[in-house]
Amino acid sequence: MQGLSEAAGLVGTVAFAATAVLAVAPRGIDLLTACVMGVLTAIGGGTVRDLILDQPVFWASELSVLWVSLLASLVTFYAYRLIARRRVVATLLYLDAVGIALFAIQGAAKAWWLGFGLPLGPILLGVITAIGGGLLRDVLAGRESLLMRRELYAIPVTAGCMGYAALMAAAPQLGNLAAVLCIGLIFGFRAAAIRWRLRVPDWFRLEGDRPEP
Repeated sequence: MQGLSEAAGLVGTVAFAATAVLAVAPRGIDLLTACVMGVLTAIGGGTVRDLILDQPVFWASELSVLWVSLLASLVTFYAYRLIARRRVVATLLYLDAVGIALFAIQGAAKAWWLGFGLPLGPILLGVITAIGGGLLRDVLAGRESLLMRRELYAIPVTAGCMGYAALMAAAPQLGNLAAVLCIGLIFGFRAAAIRWRLRVPDWFRLEGDRPEP
C-alpha cells in the first residue's frame, strides 16, 4: 500500500505540473516560467500545509517530488503541441483527479494524527494540500482561480475531506479504510465531473454582474 501510494503520488505530481504548464501556456511563457509554475503547482499546497502545521516541509526529505515536477514541466513545455491535444489533456485531467484525491486525504490525515484543530482543521488542510498549488499558480498568472470557476474541482475535494473527518471521528481505528474510501469518493466525484462536464449548479452559487465567457 505504501508503494502504491507513493507511485500514485508521483503520477499526481506529474499531472499537476503538466496541467499547470498547459494552463498558462496560451498566455505566452518562457522555459523558466513553465518550470516555476509547474513546480509551484505540484508542491505549493503541501508546502503551505506543512508551514501551517509547523512541520518540516515534505519535499525537503522527498526531493524526488521536485525532480519529477521539474521534468514534467520541461517535457510539457517542449512537447506542448503534442500534449495539448484533446485526448492527452483528458488523460491528464483524470491523472490530476488521482492526485487531488490522494493529496487531499494525505493532508487531512497528517493534520488529524497531529491533532490539529479537530475536526475542522484536517478538512481545511486537506483542501489546501489538494488545491493550494493551483490557487498560487492562478494568482501569479492572473487567471480566474479554481474557487471562482463553475468547474467541480474544490467541491469533490471538500466532500472527501469532510467524509474522512466524519469517519475518523466515528471510528479512528479504521483510519486506512477511511482514507481509501474517501480517496475513492473524491476521484469518483471528480472523474464524473470530467466525463459528463458537470458544473456547480445555479442554486449553489451567486451570479455576478458579469456573464461568464
